[in-house]
Amino acid sequence: MIAEKHLVFRDGVAVRPEEDGHTLEVTFGDWGGLRLRNVRPAVHEALLKLLKGPTPDQELVKDAPEVGRVLERLGHLVVTSLPTSGCDHLRVEPRTRDAAYTPAAVGPRTPVRLSRFSYLRARDAHLVVESPLSLFRVVARTRAARALLSGLAEETTAAELAGPELPIGVAEELLAHLAGLGLVERADAADDPVLRQWEFHDLLFHSRSRTGRHDELFGGRFPYVGQIDPLPSVRPAPQGEGIALPRPEFDEIVARDAGLLVTMEARQSVRDYGSEPMTLAQLAEFLYRVQRVRGRYGPRAGNGMPYEGATLPWPCGGASYELSLYLTVRRCDGLDPGIYYYDPEGHRLHLVNDAEADRETLAQLGSLSTGGYANPDILITITSRFQRLSWKYQSIAYAVTLKHVGVLYQTMYLVATAMGLAPCGLGSGSLEPSSRILGLDWLRESAVGEFLLGSLPERLPPAEAEGHAPDWRPGNDPEWAARAKGILRGEIDGQATAG
Repeated sequence: MIAEKHLVFRDGVAVRPEEDGHTLEVTFGDWGGLRLRNVRPAVHEALLKLLKGPTPDQELVKDAPEVGRVLERLGHLVVTSLPTSGCDHLRVEPRTRDAAYTPAAVGPRTPVRLSRFSYLRARDAHLVVESPLSLFRVVARTRAARALLSGLAEETTAAELAGPELPIGVAEELLAHLAGLGLVERADAADDPVLRQWEFHDLLFHSRSRTGRHDELFGGRFPYVGQIDPLPSVRPAPQGEGIALPRPEFDEIVARDAGLLVTMEARQSVRDYGSEPMTLAQLAEFLYRVQRVRGRYGPRAGNGMPYEGATLPWPCGGASYELSLYLTVRRCDGLDPGIYYYDPEGHRLHLVNDAEADRETLAQLGSLSTGGYANPDILITITSRFQRLSWKYQSIAYAVTLKHVGVLYQTMYLVATAMGLAPCGLGSGSLEPSSRILGLDWLRESAVGEFLLGSLPERLPPAEAEGHAPDWRPGNDPEWAARAKGILRGEIDGQATAG
């Protein structure tokens, strides 16, 4: 049995006495530090023991009862070791400052298993088990502990997991800690209806892309400065001159564009298209208003900007602008069918694939995302140059790129609506076919969003806000949408007609 709890500082903790001899500074990397004042020598000695290795908690407070209060303040820096017979089987590492747990009751025949949200991985040369449901990480330090964790993949008991290196009493107690930590659950426990509706990868992504439930490095830290060169702010265009696109005139657009209120209220997803295709001039204007590069700047030494930034029409974290546009064109007046890359700096289209089979594959995948309804004129594939973001951001790079996709979707919707085009953002896409067809290494750059675009049909399908459905329940001013559409169609005097 584990007779008593053992404590040890986390790897990386440092204890430094200050010049007055009565103050200690305890630090742990990016977690910052704590300054302990009026520290007696016995307390200092207890903290030094924690640096050397697992120490029984009763031994720590034997000569200095106030060590207990000190350990409460340092709780996020102190690891609980679960040893037996001299074996340091498991260590329990808190991942937040205020993490706490109580071991659960587990008997020799209690059916248990890993939570479906728990996962095992290698970290710092050890096997660890983590879960977005737990504020702790458990580190396996022995072969027996690793076998215990692996054996929990299926329903089992302490009696079945016990062996020569792990007596049944020890197995029970280790399982009690793992259950109390939320990493192991009773196999016969009732399903939680809230957790049933979370998928493993969604909950992990949610918990890891925000602070508060993990201890990983986080945010705009520029971890690769001086090690890896950053990607340029604008993706280099493919070789060749490409197709020069007409440039729209600012004053002409201002004269005919509706205001923001009208455009937002009239916006709807349109999956039908007109008898005539959109023109190359319309496509060029759409791309120019959505994705053109206004300019570049930086790097700026000493100003938190050690890489080159850019400016485009939509807002972007860190001026990174990692998103690129590829167009699968089936129908556009003035442009041959093909798959093109949009050069946002040169305002040109570059043909990257002219194979009809590949073009139809991407278009059909776009159609599938609408339930097979749409037969798109143009499919816009949005890709991300991932290392453009991860060069700056830790823990949140992919979350940031998905936020950018949402911003770009809304920008596309508003511009297309103002221009009298048919927009539709898609909720999913296929990774492997698009990477192969676009000639991309999916780890460097691959699709993160898709958007359909075409000419507006002669008659728009009714939007939900127009109240035609028998189960429609009106809320706040739904008629604004109909009025906005009337303005865009020129049915209400005093406004320019878009499209």
